[in-house]
Amino acid sequence: MAALWALALVLALLLAPPARAQAPADPGCGARVLAIEAARAGADGARPATGWTAVTLPDHWETRWPGHGGTVWYRIDWTPACPAGSAGDVGLLVESINTAGEILLNEDRLWRDASLAEPLSRSWNMPRYWRVPPALQRPGRNTVWIRVVGVAGQSPGLGPVMLGEPQALRQRHASLRWHNRTLYVVNLCVSAVLGTLFFCIWVIRRDQRAYGWYALTALFWVLFVANVLATSPWPLPDTLAAARANAAVLALYLACFCVFTWRFAERVFARLERALWLLTGMLVAALLLVPDAWLPAVQWATVLGVAAAFLANCLLWPWLTWRTRRAEHRLLAGCLLVFLVACVHDVLYISGVRLLGASLTPYASLVGMVCLSAVLGLRHARSVRRIERYNQDLAEGIARAGAELSTTLAREHALALSNTRLRERLELAHDLHDGLGGSLVRMMAMVEQAQAPLPNRQFLSMLKLLRDDLRQTIDSGTSSGVQVPATPHEWAAPLRHRYMQLFDELDVACRWTLPPHWRPAPTALQCLALQRVVEESLTNVIKHSRARHVRVSLALHEGSSLRLEIEDDGIGFDVDAVRTANLSVGVRSMHDRVARVGGTLALRSAPGATCVCVTLPLAPANTQFQ
Repeated sequence: MAALWALALVLALLLAPPARAQAPADPGCGARVLAIEAARAGADGARPATGWTAVTLPDHWETRWPGHGGTVWYRIDWTPACPAGSAGDVGLLVESINTAGEILLNEDRLWRDASLAEPLSRSWNMPRYWRVPPALQRPGRNTVWIRVVGVAGQSPGLGPVMLGEPQALRQRHASLRWHNRTLYVVNLCVSAVLGTLFFCIWVIRRDQRAYGWYALTALFWVLFVANVLATSPWPLPDTLAAARANAAVLALYLACFCVFTWRFAERVFARLERALWLLTGMLVAALLLVPDAWLPAVQWATVLGVAAAFLANCLLWPWLTWRTRRAEHRLLAGCLLVFLVACVHDVLYISGVRLLGASLTPYASLVGMVCLSAVLGLRHARSVRRIERYNQDLAEGIARAGAELSTTLAREHALALSNTRLRERLELAHDLHDGLGGSLVRMMAMVEQAQAPLPNRQFLSMLKLLRDDLRQTIDSGTSSGVQVPATPHEWAAPLRHRYMQLFDELDVACRWTLPPHWRPAPTALQCLALQRVVEESLTNVIKHSRARHVRVSLALHEGSSLRLEIEDDGIGFDVDAVRTANLSVGVRSMHDRVARVGGTLALRSAPGATCVCVTLPLAPANTQFQ
């Protein structure tokens, strides 16, 4: 709000009329105009000798000489109105010349435009003032000659010319200069700065399309104001081309302004926008393509069409404001009301109806542009605050989510530790069952089958074997530190040594079929899993099967996997019942071990034929046994 108050103060200072200076000390006197006449010049532009007609100023000669374009001379006869016996300066003020010209006092040239041929200089919005000293005045009758070079259809003629007291006319000149030039310069600068600012905002935030349309509106207004300030039609080739371009820019300005207001209200009127752009396109095409003789009519049609479209848009906004009930929409409705009043006044001003004596467009456009910028700035500030609140809520949400995630991770970590402990206990139980349990069963069978009490040395040997099995179970629970045997025979040697003596005592024939080499070698975990499966299977043969023949075979299966089979001719068991009832710890342990190394375990059992089959995949390599 402080920034808005500061901006209002600056505008008040800018829009204030120039301060009046005190009257100078040197004397001055007025003048009395005797006659004002005009005459058309010849082809060479020389001052005519005949054909003078009395006129009043301001004068547009097309009402008297329709379709005339070229040079017209104006003659203003006057005499000083000084007190008797005194002489003083006389002020001369020419408000405007449309389009170019030169001024002579009696026969002395006071001023001349840079170009009196196409491309013509543009003095239509340039007030000029001179202080005529007594040395340039003649006793009695004096004459001001004004040559005007105009273009047909572009209101050629001469504006008001004043002769009188110098100080009063100087103040009048300063006021005209302020209104006709300085105010438009301020307009151009403010529009260019604000348009650039909101264009940059639109580039950063493309979803805010109202900012982009505002920037485009400001661009066309800057081009329109630049035409008001220009003193030559450059870079266009002539005056008519500049007039065409100026009217086209005015039509585009209004179309962009209407679309901006609709986007600001977050509305899209598809049919209305198509009609607006169709009308604008037709007007622009007509302005650029019609013959020179038709250009004035098209220019008036453009002005009236622009005014009508602007009036309709201004009348549409109260309805939109009533529906949305937003503060920035109400502020924009107030700005449009200011524009509407200025537009109606200036259309009447151009038509010759002078209500206030000056155009309101430069004032209304400057105030309206700043108000629109304030509206957009307020909306942008509101969006920024909303983004900041969203970022704050997001940060708080992230903090809450982080705290919840930390709690969840701590809980999951505790659960993972508990699961790890349980898994280690389960693996240890399986290892004790498969390793030490099998050794105990084997030792118990040896004691039961002995014909006489075993000597102490044999008991000591059995206890050492149990100790070694327990140590192996503890040390080789995982693959850490476990070496893959060089050959399948080295892998099977400890197993054969443990079970062959007992099988011999039980009169059980056991046959081992092994390849001579690994191609490729299994992993340490796979070797350990195969070892535990063999131990559990042979232990079950001793405990339950009553078998007389056992076969252990290890072979390459289908070129990419190892296949281990343990077969016996015992009494068999019900595989489905064991699986369903989950009765056998050994069977469950074998399934878990094989699954952990990526293999499959298959059980087949019937009286006289029981088979435990394990298939382990091998890493891709040369998978042929030698």
